[in-house]
Amino acid sequence: MRCRTCGSQAVINMPQHRLALCKEHYLAWLPAQIERDIARFNMADKTDRILVAVSGGKDSLALWDMLTLLGYQSDGLYINLGIDGGLAYSSLSGKYAQAFADQRGLKLITVNLAETCHESLPEMAARTLRGRNKTCSLCGLVKRHILNRIAVEGNYDALATGHNLDDEVAILLANTLEWSFARLSRGKPLLPSGPGFARKIKPFCRVYEREAAAYSILRAIPYMPDECPHSVGSKQLYFKTYLNEWEQQMAGTKLRFYNNYLKALDDGAFPDGQAAPENLMAQRCPSCGQPTTNSGLCSFCTLISNR
Repeated sequence: MRCRTCGSQAVINMPQHRLALCKEHYLAWLPAQIERDIARFNMADKTDRILVAVSGGKDSLALWDMLTLLGYQSDGLYINLGIDGGLAYSSLSGKYAQAFADQRGLKLITVNLAETCHESLPEMAARTLRGRNKTCSLCGLVKRHILNRIAVEGNYDALATGHNLDDEVAILLANTLEWSFARLSRGKPLLPSGPGFARKIKPFCRVYEREAAAYSILRAIPYMPDECPHSVGSKQLYFKTYLNEWEQQMAGTKLRFYNNYLKALDDGAFPDGQAAPENLMAQRCPSCGQPTTNSGLCSFCTLISNR
């Protein structure tokens, strides 16, 4: 297998793009795709300060690395959720994130959930879920609140997450099977800002998980190799298994599914969900001051207050 650009030995074959590339040209090609999509979806420009949600995994560290190389001003934010799972998962993930920042002279903000809220995520789950396997939903609630708070308080212009194409199409498939119009209407890789609500961007929205992993390996970026122990048996991983099978049989299935979805959004397929964030969250939580759809405390503060 030869590099399509220079004819030397290729390190990655991407049938979905009908493209094989050597290390040098792959490490130039992928950041160029990211910069193109940032511009295509009007996510950010070089004057923006970007806060990158960092988990210590391959996607978020690869994203932070690319944004830095492309000349974007970016800091990282790591949330220690206190997850152990026999692996000291959160502590180890945080070490990967901190090592990455230290090696490049970048700023990493760390929030320790147990110190901030006096409970780790597993303790919150044990208190509120009572055996129901919805820890991932609780995790999402907690992270969204903290990420938005730090982004707004730090006056960042955008909050970037490392959600890749595999993540996006798994969520898209789940929402399509349930015909969740509200969620389907808000799946663009850019969610504009509003009062108290940071702009959310997903520069990796059209990057395959395999492509992000290859980038991290070729760039010699050490990352947390293990999945979160709470993700075992999750609906998203279930859908990813089948999407991977379809992709193997029909290269480009994931990308076509996502691109056609974005086109449907542009064509007004789900108009009811295009309301601005300030209209979706017109109220303010009396405790934390963040926007909320609730008439009283936001969901996060309700969770904390019931401790």
